[in-house]
Amino acid sequence: MRHRRGFTLIELLVVIAIIAVLVGILLPSLSRAKKQAKMVVCQSLLKQWGTIWSMYCDDNNGYFSSGISSGGWNRGEWVISLRYQYQTKGDILKCPMATKRLPSGDYWGGPFNTYSMPEDETGFSGVAEEPSYGQNCWVYNPPSNIDIQGRPAAYHWRTKDSLGTAYIPVFADSMWRGGGPSSDKGSISCDPPSENGQWVDVNHEMKHFCIDRHSGGINIVFMDWHVEKVGLKKLWKLKWHKNFDTHNAWTQPNAPWPEWMRNLPEG
Repeated sequence: MRHRRGFTLIELLVVIAIIAVLVGILLPSLSRAKKQAKMVVCQSLLKQWGTIWSMYCDDNNGYFSSGISSGGWNRGEWVISLRYQYQTKGDILKCPMATKRLPSGDYWGGPFNTYSMPEDETGFSGVAEEPSYGQNCWVYNPPSNIDIQGRPAAYHWRTKDSLGTAYIPVFADSMWRGGGPSSDKGSISCDPPSENGQWVDVNHEMKHFCIDRHSGGINIVFMDWHVEKVGLKKLWKLKWHKNFDTHNAWTQPNAPWPEWMRNLPEG
């Protein structure tokens, strides 16, 4: 009679070792592919937002909303103006990389977390939505004599027909409802975060957008309604408001970037 020869222990261990090596090689590639797919979905969602913003402006003689609500909820006023356009598809408020709140329950978000959008206009009461996108607060169209939260009225873009629309951010990956970075000398609103997802609250405007959500960058819809991934260091080269100096301290050679940003591409 013939006896079938089975695997020896050594052979089994070799096969297991080979499988482990293959898994170790494939898993990072699969993880990168998954992140890439989510980034593409995020860009698709922002394209929808570009359509929503364009429709709003078309219905408003080319202008953005005033940025002023009765409760003083000025960073999130866009949600009041646009809610009727997305209320039947609220999922477009969330980047696929950031769909849940912080475990701490704080009202702000993070690189991979949503923030709280209040139910009323006080800024804090109740939760109606949990977005992970935010607006460039300089696109608003405020009354000419009103500086919204210290942002000079004259700096605002007001209309979608502004010059240089391809460089003007409108809506982007964010850890807060919006932000208005300023390059004015001595302004802390332009300072980068000391760590990914640092929250400092008032006046630290660029920190709301400078989050490593998509492998060194964020997705942005610009005023000509195109969407692209922008490297974090390139955020300082965009035209956030009419007087924003794109040759600021953070676009100079050897800028003192925080450690977590030093090896990111210059963009």
